[in-house]
Amino acid sequence: MDTETLAQTLELERLEVNLFRGTTPDKEQRQRIYGGQVIAQSLLAAYETVEDRICHSLHCYFIRPGDPTIPIIFEVDRSRDGGSFTTRRVIAVQKGQQIFNLAASFQTEEEGFEHQADMPDAPAWEAVEDDAAMRRRLAESTPDEDDDWIDRVRPIEMRTVDGRFDSASPDPRPPNQQVWFRARHPIGGDAHMHQVILAYASDMSLLGTSIRPHGVSWRTPGFQSASLDHAMWFHRPTDFNEWHLYVQESPSASGGRGFNLGYIYRASDGALVASCAQEGLMRMRKKSLP
Repeated sequence: MDTETLAQTLELERLEVNLFRGTTPDKEQRQRIYGGQVIAQSLLAAYETVEDRICHSLHCYFIRPGDPTIPIIFEVDRSRDGGSFTTRRVIAVQKGQQIFNLAASFQTEEEGFEHQADMPDAPAWEAVEDDAAMRRRLAESTPDEDDDWIDRVRPIEMRTVDGRFDSASPDPRPPNQQVWFRARHPIGGDAHMHQVILAYASDMSLLGTSIRPHGVSWRTPGFQSASLDHAMWFHRPTDFNEWHLYVQESPSASGGRGFNLGYIYRASDGALVASCAQEGLMRMRKKSLP
């Protein structure tokens, strides 16, 4: 799937004034819908009911695994239209049940005080191996049935600074990482869509940060992981066709959950364009008794 197909995939069909339908591409071949997709489509649904305002924050919960073989219905609640801020709630439904909900706030453009944390030092994106090339290099330890997953073209280019671990035999690493990423193909001039696709990409590696210290991966027998919630703040507009540095850390893991923070900086000028927070499930299933 390339970015052009991604933009088409995220497009919604309007069924009613506040009701929309979205789908998942057949070529994804996932057992459940990727969380970033439903975040992005929910934000897009909210934008369909908002005029002349830009999203500055969103907060959402993953309630049930989404089925990629059937459409998703997005219902938008127009919670408030104020003088400066607009609030929307979006519920994503499959088979009559909520699989996800999102609350988002939008603001009119406004000048004000400004400061930001400096972008941390990191190797230039040109000096970091592309994740796709790295996956192919590690393919010798990957079963044949994963060949399609390895070779599939991702809509987001990613370059992990310290390298992706071998999912077949992961080594423990510190609970932080830096990832260069950008949209693979041109998004266009719509600032809303740049936000939507940035939101899509923000879920791609964040949960893995809390998993890094424990020497496990999605291929470890008995290991279970899933995003539970996701929050995102958009600080400044950006062009996601440019390279951005995604700085991630996990301050804590406990109770079968891992907590993760992410900061997204634009490479060209070091601007902090967005911040993220996410808690995810991470547990080893208990073996059943004989």
